[in-house]
Amino acid sequence: MDLTHLHLLLNHFPIIGTLIGTGLMAYALFKKEANLQRAVLVLWVLMTLITPVVMSTGEEAEETVENIAGVSENAMEEHEEAAEIALWLMIGLGVLSLAAIVLHKMNSNIHKLTLVAFVFSLLVFASMARTGYLGGLIRHTELNAAGAAGGGNEAAAEEGEEEEEH
Repeated sequence: MDLTHLHLLLNHFPIIGTLIGTGLMAYALFKKEANLQRAVLVLWVLMTLITPVVMSTGEEAEETVENIAGVSENAMEEHEEAAEIALWLMIGLGVLSLAAIVLHKMNSNIHKLTLVAFVFSLLVFASMARTGYLGGLIRHTELNAAGAAGGGNEAAAEEGEEEEEH
């Protein structure tokens, strides 16, 4: 297994982990389940630790696919830019989560901070999901076709049309 394979394996964790954590936190806040809230905060910290690994293996994945015919440099650039934003947002969620965990250990009321982390997790998930979608456009030509039919990523669709003509 090389770093490209590792990237493809790990990139789903921050997306799915954030989604699951957000759903569980919504439930935990509604039911006032403090133990579940703390568990989700720990989950978000773990996802924060995984995200830089995903980002760093992305460089190797880019080098692997950049010389493959039909791979859009523009698609890779969009994915990389989205990944940088998602990384910083995930770091923010990790810091909020870690602060809430520390405050809990100090027997402080963490409800407001946990609520802020929950709301922030919605933004983080949206950013992570967008990053994953843009990453999928790099090699999944069926996504490019579906996006073009639905009015999405027109640049990728036009690029694909130009290659078909040659």
